[in-house]
Amino acid sequence: MSEVPAQLNSIIDTVLRYNPRHLERRKTMIPIISLFNHKGGVSKTTTAFNLGWAMADRGRRILIVDADPQCNLTGTVLNFSGVNDFNTFYKDNPGANISDCLTPVFKGTGEQLAPATITPTPNKNLFLLAGNIDLSENETQISVALSTSAAIPALQNIPGSVCALLRMTAEKNKIDAVIVDMSPSVGALNQCLLMGSDYFIVPTSPDYYCNQAISSLARVLPRWNTGVSLFRNSALAYPFPIDPPKFCGIISQRYRPRSGNPAYSFQQWIDVIKETVLKELVPVLVTNKMTVSVPEFNSASPSDSPYNLINIADFNSLIAQSQKHNVPVFALSDVQIEQVGIILQTMKTSRDAFQKSFDALANSIEVITGVAKKVPKKKP
Repeated sequence: MSEVPAQLNSIIDTVLRYNPRHLERRKTMIPIISLFNHKGGVSKTTTAFNLGWAMADRGRRILIVDADPQCNLTGTVLNFSGVNDFNTFYKDNPGANISDCLTPVFKGTGEQLAPATITPTPNKNLFLLAGNIDLSENETQISVALSTSAAIPALQNIPGSVCALLRMTAEKNKIDAVIVDMSPSVGALNQCLLMGSDYFIVPTSPDYYCNQAISSLARVLPRWNTGVSLFRNSALAYPFPIDPPKFCGIISQRYRPRSGNPAYSFQQWIDVIKETVLKELVPVLVTNKMTVSVPEFNSASPSDSPYNLINIADFNSLIAQSQKHNVPVFALSDVQIEQVGIILQTMKTSRDAFQKSFDALANSIEVITGVAKKVPKKKP
């Protein structure tokens, strides 16, 4: 594992220490882990599916949540091809999508939230809470609640209700960890999702625009943290957690490999983004108590130096087969690859490499979030 550049050591070492209270607290909770980057095209949805599956393969009982109103995760997992598929699913499975379950809060019916119905997947340890485009219609209501709830008490329980639903659903279904796929926006819904989580990961791609997005997050996330402070009141029906979510790290992906490593032009941008994370993002997160420490990060045996959890190359032609068969690239069988001869052998080698990468990533996340302390279920 490469070392943190010497000029950045002082930034990290002087501000990050173990937090015993945080370490003790995470032993018993069901962690909500959100994947967020307000730059699109960084594989948030694919990572949520693949990471969830990899953790499930390790014997964990995992719930993946489609909180993006575009519903790409739902379509991927359930093999939907159009609007009719979604409408049929909603009709046949009431209470099985995130928007349905939040209706009592957004319509002010006075009813208490009830745990959602979760949908099985081909992996017996992996479950889905489906998305719904209607969730986007509640964005304005959430925004109003965040800004005026002090004047209108009836709105105070709206912001915290989203993650409260996820927690009660996880508890009812004996889930070990919840992974949330968020949309690429800085709206009020995402603010509530992220700030109601316990941990968050930032998927990245090696380019200029992603680097700009990291710089932007250094401004957005502290503002979000301050914006929900009034909603950490335990007297509320659905309060935010007392502690803000902790940054686990970035995932560097969507690059072309050369001899097993990122090609030079991609490695340059990976290094630039890592430095931006360390110089701009981490210091403000430390100030807001929103990051795991360097010792915590390193204890998880990541594949790179803080705070890059792992490098994951572009999936190339495997992604088409993955989407066709609704399984991660590393779960494709030889038959599902649908090739022969040298092409099959090459794709099998890639598949197996991705399996090792996602297993390593799953291990790191389990250690950081405390899931590793739980007794795993039998593998599917």
